[in-house]
Amino acid sequence: MQGRLFGVGLGPGDPELVTVKAARLIESAGVVAYHAARHGRSNARAIAEPYLRAGQIEEALIYPVTTETTDHPGGYQGAIDEFYRSCAERLAAHLDAGRDVVVLAEGDPFFYGSYMHMHKRLAHRYETAVVPGVTSVSAAAAVLGRPLVERDEVLTVLPGTLPPEELAARLAATDSAAVMKLGRTFEGVRTALETAGRLDDAWYVERATTDRERHGPLADVDPASVPYFSLALLPSPAVSAYREATPVDPSGPATGRVTVVGLGPAGREWLTPEAQAALAEADDLVGYGPYVDRVPPNPRQRRHSSDNRVEAERAAFALDLAKRGRRVAVVSSGDPGVFAMAAAVLEVGEDPQWKDVGVRIVPGLTAAQAVASRVGAPLGHDFCVVSLSDRLKPWDVIKARLTAAAGADLVIAIYNPASKTRREQLVEARELLLKHRAPETPVVVGRDVGGPAESVRVTTLGDLDPATVDMRCLLIIGSSRTRSTVRGDGSALVYTPRHY
Repeated sequence: MQGRLFGVGLGPGDPELVTVKAARLIESAGVVAYHAARHGRSNARAIAEPYLRAGQIEEALIYPVTTETTDHPGGYQGAIDEFYRSCAERLAAHLDAGRDVVVLAEGDPFFYGSYMHMHKRLAHRYETAVVPGVTSVSAAAAVLGRPLVERDEVLTVLPGTLPPEELAARLAATDSAAVMKLGRTFEGVRTALETAGRLDDAWYVERATTDRERHGPLADVDPASVPYFSLALLPSPAVSAYREATPVDPSGPATGRVTVVGLGPAGREWLTPEAQAALAEADDLVGYGPYVDRVPPNPRQRRHSSDNRVEAERAAFALDLAKRGRRVAVVSSGDPGVFAMAAAVLEVGEDPQWKDVGVRIVPGLTAAQAVASRVGAPLGHDFCVVSLSDRLKPWDVIKARLTAAAGADLVIAIYNPASKTRREQLVEARELLLKHRAPETPVVVGRDVGGPAESVRVTTLGDLDPATVDMRCLLIIGSSRTRSTVRGDGSALVYTPRHY
């Protein structure tokens, strides 16, 4: 069986920027190959050294020439082509013997890398994989703390070996640029930047991320001090323009706002990406204690937990924080617009003192949807949502709405069915519904869906025992069309057909 060939990118120089995959392959390889200059020292091997192990075969691929002249009949290019051909044959011998070969490459293997010459000669003969690495261009931008490009800007990567007049034309026509392979080409590159009118924007970076790193304005660099492993960088022009036009005042408050965030029924897997982003950018988290506790702690953020019976006060507190420049996330379980904090924040926010505070609602997966999904599609046709809590509306109103929904033959999702002090409402609601629905009507009882104590059971309206229901439950009462069947594994399947 043949061995496999891996071209492994090592990043710009810091061994800690080697990817996990690259480190694993280096350590497990039978043969590790790397290019080196005639002095025998290899930057690639030095980067990979922490990941090498005893007993590995090392193949040092030492260039016969670098910048000096050669007496090879084919000249410099002939000598290099012969060298690459010989290296490929050496690696092929290991591959034919069944040994995996990792070829180390500084930066990224396919970004001005020596590995690509092995790839062109061997990839069609052997199983091959390339592991990308952090490029020197990315490292240089990180070292300078200046973005490369933003929005629709264009980044151009150029070799410094191009004629200065061609370099100047390309530099003048792009937004951002990286010029590679400096060393002896530095003075030509500097001339090209000056001709293009970009010299004042250019930065110099040498051996980025290593202990010999050097960087600064390119115009200040002594050409005699420039090694091959350096580059010129023109960062995003938008950065300079922004810094000149809008200096940052660290003492000034940010524009405050309130985002009401739906956490879904339970757990991070029920949280939407939009909700995650809203939570991540918040300065303050406000909400009912158990809901705030569901958000992982972040020492940068302030957390303000309160009782479940102070919605208006909680909303006013959040709006006042935002008025003072804070970014506030008000959290709700499920969807914030369904028996939750969105309505409270909007209602309190009508007060003129908060007229300039922005409010955004981020939806969440509702408890009704979560419970329904566990048994099939009981909400597959027209349905309504009713809360049995009479804390904010009279019981007579609730009974009237239940009667209307039952008479209209709607599937009914019941929130807040019972609590420790409120036990009779569900008993009375069941009796009321039985006046309009058959005892065989399917009922789904979901408790703590998505949480560690999740339970979902299917019963009937006639057999529903109110004593088994508490505040953490949600009920779905079927319509006359709702069907309950049994799966092959014995579990119940409930759905409401969409046709009559």
